[in-house]
Amino acid sequence: MPGRELVVLEWVQKAENDLKTAVHTLKLGRECPTDTVCFHAQQCVEKYLKAYLASRGITFPRTHDVGEIMPLLPGRISVRLTPDEKRRLTSYATVTRYPGGYEPISLKEARAAVALARRVRAALQKILPK
Repeated sequence: MPGRELVVLEWVQKAENDLKTAVHTLKLGRECPTDTVCFHAQQCVEKYLKAYLASRGITFPRTHDVGEIMPLLPGRISVRLTPDEKRRLTSYATVTRYPGGYEPISLKEARAAVALARRVRAALQKILPK
């Protein structure tokens, strides 16, 4: 397997592991650590975006800021995130990973974060090399 394809596969595998972790953790219901679910949902999105960029040989910064990564995608790519979605995702990887400074995350919001990760995943799986 050529080098670039292997790197893309590794990004996708890591993204899939994050999504599995988020989905599995949601099953805890009221006992669910929602910040953990949201962190892994963000990681899934970030890693799928980076997998696509890697597949095209596009260099990307070492950042968790989804709003910084998205503009690197070619214009024809159909991954659409609102400014609020980008902000929320980024905060899950930066702000909510540490104590204080944010409102508790509801189970509803955690479920929405996983749905968002699935939406981005579905869009990128259609255009990533097989």
